[in-house]
Amino acid sequence: MLETPQHKDLRATVSRFVETEINPYCAEWEAAGIMPLHEIFAKLGALGLLGISRPETCGGLALDYSFETIFAEELGGGHAGAIGMAVGAHTNMATPALALHGSDELCAEFLTPAIAGESIASIAVSEPHAGSDVAAIRTRAEGDGDDYILNGQKMWITNATQADFFCVLANTGETDKHRNKSLIIVPADTPGVSVGARLGKLGMRGSDTAPVFFDNVRVPKRFRIGEEGMGFTYQMQQFQEERLFGAAMSIKGLELCVTSTIDYTRDRTAFGKPILDNQLVHFQLAEMQTEVEALRALTYRATEAYVAGEDVTLLASMAKLKAGRLSRSIPDQCLQFWGGMGFVEDSLVNRLYRDLRIVPIGGGADEIMQGIICKLMGIAPGRR
Repeated sequence: MLETPQHKDLRATVSRFVETEINPYCAEWEAAGIMPLHEIFAKLGALGLLGISRPETCGGLALDYSFETIFAEELGGGHAGAIGMAVGAHTNMATPALALHGSDELCAEFLTPAIAGESIASIAVSEPHAGSDVAAIRTRAEGDGDDYILNGQKMWITNATQADFFCVLANTGETDKHRNKSLIIVPADTPGVSVGARLGKLGMRGSDTAPVFFDNVRVPKRFRIGEEGMGFTYQMQQFQEERLFGAAMSIKGLELCVTSTIDYTRDRTAFGKPILDNQLVHFQLAEMQTEVEALRALTYRATEAYVAGEDVTLLASMAKLKAGRLSRSIPDQCLQFWGGMGFVEDSLVNRLYRDLRIVPIGGGADEIMQGIICKLMGIAPGRR
């Protein structure tokens, strides 16, 4: 992926934002278990960063997805992953289908304020019994004249307690489980919508994650995105952007594990010399950085293919899988070199270790990525 001066300008803008508007407040947000998303998103919206690849008619910049990748990569350099997850849920999970398939009226009502940072979007797909198995969701939207009546429960919903609207996947028919679902925009203040208590999490502690309940929620059918019954297909399309964004966002976080460990082991001495001077340590750090560069190359290649209009299901799944694998190995190796200080929650590597652990789970677990890759390689059971 060739970086133009425009890409470099965007990278510099996001890097400055991270340094001035995110990193100084990470500890405070982590302790509180929540971030002031409306305030943060308003600043991001003013910079045009919430609609990088979205249509100009909705206030977006109408740039290609390579700029989203740069945005995600730099955002991942923050000293807490929660803000990147919150932004990614808004820009690359809850709104891609709306931008691509939503009516002009629906986009004007929901996408335009989301791009401006005036409202917060949340994707509501997962359920207590249906995480990676999206087709198994039970939430239903029954037709009632010009409205839907929505009932069900969603789980592990990012931005839940601060969201202005949810992009909800619900069953709207009785046919094949891949053809009976629709994506529906549900304003958070609609009667019958309730949000449970924030969930305590291993990592991403500054992100408000909570269950969402729908009890006879009436929404107009015009809030449906695209065609009825196409929700599963639209959600699979959304996953490609989510997985590309997630892989890109992991790059700088993993790199920060390595660079912060270099700094720490250079200053920390044991047995009369810096820990970094041990061959085992600096050799492993060199190998880790090589793996980060391999992830960057794979993510950039997938991005190029996506920009070119290709089906990137295979490459995006590979990038997501690679990011997940490295998010388990690199933080663990780095924390080991910090010794006792790595076990202390106040250390940067400790927070990175906790935050990055979600990568092989969220947006499709590693095992789901492996299954997709095997299927597209023609080596899945029953495809010989």
